[in-house]
Amino acid sequence: MLYLMRAENEIAAAQILLEASKRPELQKEIFSLQGNFTFYSAVISHCYYSIFFSAKAILAAEGIKTYSPNIHLKTLNAFDESLVKTGKLDVYFLKIYRQMVLRADELLGIFASEKEKRGRFTYRTIPQANLEPAMESMKNALFFFKHINKIIRQD
Repeated sequence: MLYLMRAENEIAAAQILLEASKRPELQKEIFSLQGNFTFYSAVISHCYYSIFFSAKAILAAEGIKTYSPNIHLKTLNAFDESLVKTGKLDVYFLKIYRQMVLRADELLGIFASEKEKRGRFTYRTIPQANLEPAMESMKNALFFFKHINKIIRQD
């Protein structure tokens, strides 16, 4: 349950940051920020972590644990091998997970080999340009968390 709680916390943080990005008056009123800041890259990051912790939760429910080093890659591989390829989960969940891993790579530079792709989003665009990927990440994270949570709580 700890992983599910962390996944839900990450979604809540993403929602708060998304709302703050869309409403500069909140930024000024609550945090005394001057200017119009956007936190779309952070939204994507928190959505990724929500999916990651959701995946860890369902793996733990199956008795599968992943550890460092390379915990993110090991979790993705275990999710695929133990849940998707066995038919316990639809391949759509793996598609969402992989998409979020790629998006995290692009924005956070998790893998050095993704530097050029990452640069498209992080260095060569204004922060507002990440609104669309952030909205898609939010939709995916909410879907992923909701369904994984439902599956775990049914067992």
